[in-house]
Amino acid sequence: MIIRPAVASDWPGIWAMLEPVFRAGETYAVDRDISEGAARAMWLDGPAATFVAEEAGLLGTYYMKTNHGGGASHVCNCGYVTDTAARGRGVARAMCLHSQERARAMGYRAMQFNLVLASNTGAVRLWETLGFGIVGTLPEAFDHPALGPVDAYVMWKAL
Repeated sequence: MIIRPAVASDWPGIWAMLEPVFRAGETYAVDRDISEGAARAMWLDGPAATFVAEEAGLLGTYYMKTNHGGGASHVCNCGYVTDTAARGRGVARAMCLHSQERARAMGYRAMQFNLVLASNTGAVRLWETLGFGIVGTLPEAFDHPALGPVDAYVMWKAL
């Protein structure tokens, strides 16, 4: 597997991974009916950097952006999506490790995940194994389509 910067021609494959995740509405605080154009602006065009993991096709993608400006601009935020067919193969782990290396190279000193759903136990467990701590709980912050209101965590790691 290689992880490389995304290019414009990757967008159809990235959208093929993002669309079912966004439409399901179970992990990202994104409108379930988001347009492809708005999703592209959010994931590919707006962030400081976007990457794809690939082997014989795209396995996953992540973006990196500055979490807040001014005195907090040394903290970045990332979002990750693994293709359904590639889950359980270590893609998210590899992307998170890669993102930490890239973040350091870009001058960030910390990484913060703003809304990790308590119901997304696999992600919470993975981020914790990679050194992220839960620094806050947002009670019932997310209206899950199947579970109703669920808590969300703010997770943070110094780089």
